[in-house]
Amino acid sequence: MPCSLFAQEMNLKTGENLNKVELIASIEAGFLSVLSHKVQFSNSGDYFDYKSDGGQDVLFPVRRYSVEIRKGRNAVILLYQPLGLKTQVLLENDLTVDDLTFPASTGINLLYNFPYYRVSYLRQLNTKNESFRLEVGASLQLRNTTITFESIDGSLFRTNRNVGPVPILKLRARKYFDKPFFAEFEADGFYAPVSYINGSDNEVTGAILDASVRSGYEFNQNSSAFLNLRYLGGGAVGTSDNVDGPGDGYVRNWLHFLTVSVGMTYKFD
Repeated sequence: MPCSLFAQEMNLKTGENLNKVELIASIEAGFLSVLSHKVQFSNSGDYFDYKSDGGQDVLFPVRRYSVEIRKGRNAVILLYQPLGLKTQVLLENDLTVDDLTFPASTGINLLYNFPYYRVSYLRQLNTKNESFRLEVGASLQLRNTTITFESIDGSLFRTNRNVGPVPILKLRARKYFDKPFFAEFEADGFYAPVSYINGSDNEVTGAILDASVRSGYEFNQNSSAFLNLRYLGGGAVGTSDNVDGPGDGYVRNWLHFLTVSVGMTYKFD
């Protein structure tokens, strides 16, 4: 075949690959273990330890859903992560939350609900190595937090709710060994003064890290299964400038979670 015709054929094939749109759906399920989780509302409030005093010393079910739209070297990922921890404990010590004190020996219901929605963009950097793929990009996450403290008899109650956008950097890498086995690393991370981003006069520092490693097996070109180990951590500290009370708006909230899950991925051509 003449070189010019061969080059035209290769360009045509490359163009077809670049124009091909793939839809990849993924679901995973497993358990979550709390490594550390503490929260404080108002400067006068207690720095409450959920793991030692709030019943988060057990395992919680966890799920995760995502859809990826890929075209050539570009990918857009839509993610939904439900995340809600409900516990019920008998307080050993007094607990003050936003100027309200729950006395020791009070039965209390605790809710830490932190589902989030995330849209990500990734660009593949390398194209010549078929056994290794490296992608970088960014994400925008919508936090949707509800934190409540309620005595079992309903007489004492405090809640804190927050919705807002969080910009994140993203990295993903996949390495194939002897096909069909592969390993993958993925991380979404952010650490910055929140006031610098949203223009607030009050200094609030926020952080998030969602990082995972997984090993997987590809059954065919369309479906695969994997085992995933994930670290999910972050939080914020500072005083909000939108204070309706009760309390002075100060919040300190840091969490460190570990999840173990299995999942399935299916590609729709």
